Amino acid sequence: MGSTLSFQYYLYVSDSKVDMLLAQMDPAFTRKRTTEVSVNLKLFGGKQSSEAPAGGERTAKLQRVVRYLEDHGDLGTVDEPGQFFWGLLPMSWGPFPAEPTLAYFGGRSGRTVVGLGGSGHHILGGGPAPGGVPRSVLPSLLAGLRSDPDIGALTEAIKHEDDGAHKGALAAVRRANEAMPGPDQNLEFVAKRLLSGPTGDGVNVVLGTPLYVAQVD
Repeated sequence: MGSTLSFQYYLYVSDSKVDMLLAQMDPAFTRKRTTEVSVNLKLFGGKQSSEAPAGGERTAKLQRVVRYLEDHGDLGTVDEPGQFFWGLLPMSWGPFPAEPTLAYFGGRSGRTVVGLGGSGHHILGGGPAPGGVPRSVLPSLLAGLRSDPDIGALTEAIKHEDDGAHKGALAAVRRANEAMPGPDQNLEFVAKRLLSGPTGDGVNVVLGTPLYVAQVD
């Protein structure tokens, strides 16, 4: 019997992050994208400029950015994150129960508690982007987590301690992971690191916002 291929099934892709990074990698992409948007605005009154790219184009751009980060960027691992980090872990995921506009993925390696968060419209098949600050921005992501009353009370209780804001953020990630319903799925991702560090009891925590998350069987 022949060997079985393993496919990635993308659950979440942030086109905005991919485009931002690709523009920094390749200035020609910026010129091409500006021309495309300009033409779309003239022909379609701006309607087309906000649409997500087709599946093949999206995957090609994403893979190009990931290869660049692997070859030239600061791409670390869950346990030793750089500016970006890669992982393959069992994780619970979905809209955050207390704030459905926040897509959240929670898991743990042998050494590190991992939380990933971003705007829910980046989940494939999701709705249009809402207004306001994107959930991939750290203050907005943490505000989404603090919508959970237990997390809000936890961070409020320690905010006046030395480095209380940082400690509270790390504690919020641990509690958010506990709040996510299962079951776990094997997920692969590349994410931008937003914060990391040990908690008071020595547990290491990393919080990021993903470029992509894919189910891997």
